[in-house]
Amino acid sequence: MAVRRRSPRGHRYTESPVLQLALQGWRSRMLGLLLMSAFAVLVGRSFYLQIINSDFLQDKGASRYRRDIEVSASRGKIVDRNGDMLAVSTPMKSIWAIPSDARTMSSDQKRQLAGLLEMTVHELESRIAPDKTFVFVRRQVPPETAERIAALKLPGIHQEREYRRYYPTGDMSAHLVGFTGVDDKGLEGVELAFQQSLLGHAGSRSVIRDRRGNIIEDVGALKAPQDGKDIRLALDSKLQYIAYSQLKAAVTEHKAKAGGVVIIDVRSGEILALSNWPTYNPNNRETLSGAQLRNRALTDTFEPGSTLKPFSAALALDKGKFRPDTVVNCAPGRLTIGNATISDAHPHGALTVAQVIQKSSNVGVSKMALTLPSQEMWDMFDAVGFGQLPRLGFPGEVTGRLRPWKNWRPIEQATMSYGHGISVSLIQLARAYTVFARDGDLIPLSLLRSDDGEVKGVPVFSVQTARDMRAMLEMAAGPGGTAPKARVPGYRVGGKTGTAHKLEGGTYANKYVSSFVGFAPVSNPRLIVAVMLDEPSGGKHYGGEVAAPVFAQVMGASLRTLGISPDETLQVADAGRKGAL
Repeated sequence: MAVRRRSPRGHRYTESPVLQLALQGWRSRMLGLLLMSAFAVLVGRSFYLQIINSDFLQDKGASRYRRDIEVSASRGKIVDRNGDMLAVSTPMKSIWAIPSDARTMSSDQKRQLAGLLEMTVHELESRIAPDKTFVFVRRQVPPETAERIAALKLPGIHQEREYRRYYPTGDMSAHLVGFTGVDDKGLEGVELAFQQSLLGHAGSRSVIRDRRGNIIEDVGALKAPQDGKDIRLALDSKLQYIAYSQLKAAVTEHKAKAGGVVIIDVRSGEILALSNWPTYNPNNRETLSGAQLRNRALTDTFEPGSTLKPFSAALALDKGKFRPDTVVNCAPGRLTIGNATISDAHPHGALTVAQVIQKSSNVGVSKMALTLPSQEMWDMFDAVGFGQLPRLGFPGEVTGRLRPWKNWRPIEQATMSYGHGISVSLIQLARAYTVFARDGDLIPLSLLRSDDGEVKGVPVFSVQTARDMRAMLEMAAGPGGTAPKARVPGYRVGGKTGTAHKLEGGTYANKYVSSFVGFAPVSNPRLIVAVMLDEPSGGKHYGGEVAAPVFAQVMGASLRTLGISPDETLQVADAGRKGAL
């Protein structure tokens, strides 16, 4: 039988008076309401944190272990007109460090890392000494070296993928292609001119890292990288090598300060080759500075000398002032205008206009120019592109110097007719000669390959004037002209020499710029080659002796490389057609 326990006072626990007490009704309801309110607040707060504001909390948590890293985009390739590689990005690694962790490396670990990075231990310690959260130790490290570094598992040392630009043709096409900096951004040449197209857009990936920064999980891509666009240049690597090798040999032979060669397609205006000397190796960026970087064919100007005589003569023909057989009295080889006297290198008597160009008479062309209004002469120079930007979009291209015609004195008009008192770049001079190689029209030039075929130019001279000038320029490059060394076996060539004193400190010094500009084949011109040598000092300085042989070598090799048929056999058949070419 169960026994009920009693309290010490004789009452059962269930009958205790305390338990019989009851809360007042309003107090019990208030207590219940408070408990329900507290529970509701907890539920609401939980809903707010887990549903409404969950992104904030997740971001705060993820920020302690999750990182978004940039995924580099590959820079677009640069290729020549035939698809041969001129510039390409190769995968590399950048070695970076968290200094506070990297400083815990042992002396042996530092020595190993410094050896792999080809630096001294002192250099390494100075790199990781700053009190920063991130420092680059070495950029653009070869992948095989980076793998050896990763195998050491050094504290605080990390790697990221990047790219290094490589130039297969090296110094041969350096001035045209240019180069990039360590951050893969264009600094010179086409690399700079077409930076936006080549650059591309970096992507990003989300990763999980431990407290030391080591990636322990790749969560996934956030944005895919967009590689840069490839650029196809008009340049032909074979012709570029021809121009480069012949220019280098000529500069060495004549002990010139500098030089340049340009090859242009007469039909399309494409720049098939552009070479300068001195040059540089864009793959070795540690020594890139100074004069070697200048693309002289576009950035340097010079007084073109007698290469401008054909333009003055063409204007006189076009205006009806003269004909090719009009006689000009050049005796006694001097012409005095005011207090100045113009002289010929070799005195001549009476010459036809054609012979004035053939013999390169300063007196003859000056007399022709002085029959023309100065404004007409200025308009013609302007129409062929002198005093204007070539508009190639190339960094550093210049306008040259063409003073306003209102300020010309007679002596200045005369000297400008044979290329003094005016300055041009080699690319401007080469382009201007398209009016003679074509039927009197000037065409724009292009750095990029064009598949549109022959372009239409802007008329400058009449078709007949252009053909008359081709015949005269062929005479200038022939046996009785100033440049017989410009002849190319099997091909008819036309062109003009230039020999001009250099202007230094406001006076003409005993230094020269020697040049030659010409085209071939004369029967159907396909190429223009312009050559310039700055300060030849090997004993020769005339354009016919210094620049014309370079033209012959470059033009001959280029015509044969492109498979352009010889036309010298047509010379006899065409000789009877007066003024035909």
